Amino acid sequence: MAHRTTLLFVHGTGVRGVRYAQTLRTIKSCVESRNWPLAVTGCFWGDSAGARLRLEGRSIPTYDDSKGKGRTPEQEQLELWAVLYVDPWYELRLLRAMPPTPHYGGQTPAAAMRASIAGFRPSAALADSLAELDLTDRFADALTAMRAAEVFEQAIATAPPNPLEHRCAIARALIAHSVAAAMAEGLPPLGGSTREALMTQLIADLRGSGLGVGNFLVEHGKRYLSRPITRKLVGERGALTDAAAPLAGDVLRYLARGRQMTTLLRSAITDAASDSVVLLGHSLGGILCVDLLAREHIPAVRGLVTVGSQAPFLYEIGALPSLEPPSSLPEHFPPWVNIYDHRDLLSYNASGVFPNRVVDVRVDNGEPFAASHSAYWSNEAVWTSIESVLPR
Repeated sequence: MAHRTTLLFVHGTGVRGVRYAQTLRTIKSCVESRNWPLAVTGCFWGDSAGARLRLEGRSIPTYDDSKGKGRTPEQEQLELWAVLYVDPWYELRLLRAMPPTPHYGGQTPAAAMRASIAGFRPSAALADSLAELDLTDRFADALTAMRAAEVFEQAIATAPPNPLEHRCAIARALIAHSVAAAMAEGLPPLGGSTREALMTQLIADLRGSGLGVGNFLVEHGKRYLSRPITRKLVGERGALTDAAAPLAGDVLRYLARGRQMTTLLRSAITDAASDSVVLLGHSLGGILCVDLLAREHIPAVRGLVTVGSQAPFLYEIGALPSLEPPSSLPEHFPPWVNIYDHRDLLSYNASGVFPNRVVDVRVDNGEPFAASHSAYWSNEAVWTSIESVLPR
């Protein structure tokens, strides 16, 4: 592999912040252990485009009485930070889609925020805190990276006259970037109270107030619904729905209104800023990849690996939005390897429905269903198959 390639991971159904971050870290670790010259990024669509109860469970009998309360704000914040530690610019990416606010005369909010970040110097209080936590140089690196990031310019372009939501997102991005760099070098996490104290000071330095996630980010990225199912089905119908809504609902939502998910995937490919991208789609993530690539020619995408994916089954039953049998894959579709485990009941063969266009690889994850659906990343045969798709 003489040139740099980006491996872009697209997660599957029911996945939210913590699980996404854990899996992306695992994939990065596996790539690093093999010394592959790859950049590894992810497309996290679960929060902003996945399923959630939009009317607070009004359709579910006895929802409130059966513990269907969703997650607390504290749990939502933990999920958010899990994502930010693997993608510090995550909220900035969401803010790009915020409807712009009309501006009438004077300096634009975007210009003001650009100038603020360009000339930002930590206050004495913030500088002392950063030094105590061994984050001074890492915070400076985060500022440098943000100033150069195209996504920062795109995000501040949507800033309203009182851009508190943008300031809070910028502060979280800078802290996450700094802490992630420290943890990558073996330093321990800050801990919640220390991190929030640092955030409070940084928000004050940015001339904002409050630490909450604003309305736009709440609506587009901060509704987490998964909870363990531990009680009887009828008596705990609310809790059951909270757990099942992301898992089954993500697939149903994609089939009904998948445009937002594919838009996020397309943006993630662009954000990779690479002429050579290999998509790695797990479960519903594989469906997203197949559907987008069947619909559009994206020259930067040089290969596709689907893992435990239902894309072939949806195609066979006529439910893949972009392609209906017996139509074949378009000529522009990139080389495709489809990995499945015969014990994973959510994985399917692709070569039978797309003859001569895809290579099926059967692996044995050594786990029963449903654990087999999530056990691919520890299987050496999976990584051998992924390597076969990487440009050389």
